[in-house]
Amino acid sequence: MRTVTKEAQTQAADPVEGELGYINRLACRELTAEEVYTFAVRLCDNQTDRDEEYFDRAALGKLAQLFVGKTGIFDHSWSAKDQTARLYRTELVEEPGVITQAGEPGCYLKGYAYMLRTGENEALIQEIEGGIKKEVSVSCAVSRCVCSICGNDIHDRALCSHVKGRVYEGKRCMVKLADPTDAYEWSFVAVPAQRRAGVVKAYGTGKTLRQMLAGLDREGPWREELRQLEKEAQAGRKYLEGLRQETVRLGLLAEQNLGGDTLRSIADKLEGEELEALRACFEKRLEQELALPVQLTYGAGETGPQGDNGVFSI
Repeated sequence: MRTVTKEAQTQAADPVEGELGYINRLACRELTAEEVYTFAVRLCDNQTDRDEEYFDRAALGKLAQLFVGKTGIFDHSWSAKDQTARLYRTELVEEPGVITQAGEPGCYLKGYAYMLRTGENEALIQEIEGGIKKEVSVSCAVSRCVCSICGNDIHDRALCSHVKGRVYEGKRCMVKLADPTDAYEWSFVAVPAQRRAGVVKAYGTGKTLRQMLAGLDREGPWREELRQLEKEAQAGRKYLEGLRQETVRLGLLAEQNLGGDTLRSIADKLEGEELEALRACFEKRLEQELALPVQLTYGAGETGPQGDNGVFSI
């Protein structure tokens, strides 16, 4: 299960008697139109965002049901004192003539929220109407993040080694956020990222591990361990990338009928041990074809540096 946060926009609206019916299903007493302020929210759409991720139409339809009754807060602060508004109904809105990168007709999830007209909320209502408080970020859980290249979950590295945004044989890797399982909350936030509605996503609590740890007040052994893990991870990524490049280079020499894009696509799907095995296979093929070792080796049966100096490679 993955937790996703997305940013969107608000739009002020006037309460009507028909809307009060939906609102009073959530209220503990019958509210009147004079007590209630309502506004509409563009929660999320099916467009691919700057993070190369998108909800498909089916996911938006499921989110429409899950978000009814969910509370509105500030900056994803899960505290009762920050509760501000609540969604009382949602709808899926068509966007005629709009086609997404995934080839679907454009649509978006629209939510209708209410809050009480109190002295405490008056400043917030004015900011909504003045366009200051405009973006909201929704937080929900999805069960799968589907890779557009191989169809597997992009976080399952045993099945998928593709990278979001990278092009494979002319196709850009995108991720479909599929099968929503829960909707948590929606928050007033400051900075949108999606091209139209503004989207910010995160997994887990909506923050990265470094962001969560940075919020801790005290130093501890875990900070040094984190720095060491980051250094090792960076070194590992650098090694793997070099191994992929070397494997592709040898593959172009050993398998001349395969193009660079095809070899790179194959290498991108493999991890360290598999890449090393493929590289060794290409090296052996070249040794057989050229009757020359690809690299100088001094193993068993070799005469070492004092041996056959006529056999070498550059």
